[in-house]
Amino acid sequence: MFTDREFFMRSHGQVRFLTISAILQKRVFYTVAAALGFWLLITLAMMVNQLTVTGERMALAQKEAEVNSTESRVADYKASIEDVAADLKQRQDVLDQMTEQFVGEQPEAAESSAQKQTDEQLSENTRKISAAFPEAARLAELEARQIKFARRLTMAAIQRTQQAEEAIRKFGLNPEKLSKNSMAAMGGPLIPFFNGKDQHLHPTLERLNLALQRMDALERTLIAIPSGKPSSTGMISSSYGYRRDPFTGGGAMHSGIDFKGPRGLPILAAAGGKVTHAGWKSGYGKTVEITHGNGLMTRYAHLSKIGVTAGQKIEQGIQLGAMGSTGRSTGTHLHFEVRLNGRAINPRPFLEANTDVLKIKAIARQRANSPKRNESGADRG
Repeated sequence: MFTDREFFMRSHGQVRFLTISAILQKRVFYTVAAALGFWLLITLAMMVNQLTVTGERMALAQKEAEVNSTESRVADYKASIEDVAADLKQRQDVLDQMTEQFVGEQPEAAESSAQKQTDEQLSENTRKISAAFPEAARLAELEARQIKFARRLTMAAIQRTQQAEEAIRKFGLNPEKLSKNSMAAMGGPLIPFFNGKDQHLHPTLERLNLALQRMDALERTLIAIPSGKPSSTGMISSSYGYRRDPFTGGGAMHSGIDFKGPRGLPILAAAGGKVTHAGWKSGYGKTVEITHGNGLMTRYAHLSKIGVTAGQKIEQGIQLGAMGSTGRSTGTHLHFEVRLNGRAINPRPFLEANTDVLKIKAIARQRANSPKRNESGADRG
């Protein structure tokens, strides 16, 4: 490409020679090529820089859009928190009013050091949340109210448990043994209360749950105790305990109380339960036996007729039959027995329950028979 070149030039009859050497050609070529390459590099650098600036502008615009969207979502979330907090506060106000109406004011109990420490920690958490996220302050305050609310319910459950225990003891029974019997037969499929992995309740709710379970067990035990009059007659012809047998004249143990009355007088169930015997029984004549749970059973003997059948579930005060003199009997009367785990016990404490005991039992029965409790599956499978 690069050789010496000569050019002829004629002008006014004269010929001139122009020589371009190979070295000059190379210098010109490399100079032009270098200038062109430098220009291309500058152009490429400018294009890259422009593309970079454009990309940065687009990224910045996208970030600005994300920030604006995040701020919008945060604003919506804050507004949502306020709405939720207001709704929850209104519900808690209603719960407080309902508790005060149906449970009543509970006496203030001396707080333990653990409870005081928990209150201090809760207050500190509330202050921290309020300082870091003011919109959540109402939720933190609501949490504190709910914990106090749970404690109130726990105190109410403990108070009712103590009342039920006292009432059971007045019947001459041991509340601990009877409540254990009521919890002995339980079962059913495992259905976790929470969907997450942690199945543990908050300690405050756990204490409330245990208090309510114990209250429920003792009140159901109290409901099963016979306390109604089996007959309208108040004339007792023979008491529980030692007596002379009316047929042999010798000493004998009388396992119940005999109520004297006219033939056909209605005989009533002393408590709700299930009829486990309705028919003839040797020595007792026509007899009805009702199982009340927790090992308690009542027996109604010497009836003239029976108005219930075995397997039938009955409530307190339902007529079981009529007074008579069937079986080993010297005259028209009702033989009434109360048995605990198959052993006869004195029925008199059950028949002489005072008004306070009956009132506690009526409250427990009202709770046990409430529609909400029945719908929630109060009966254990």
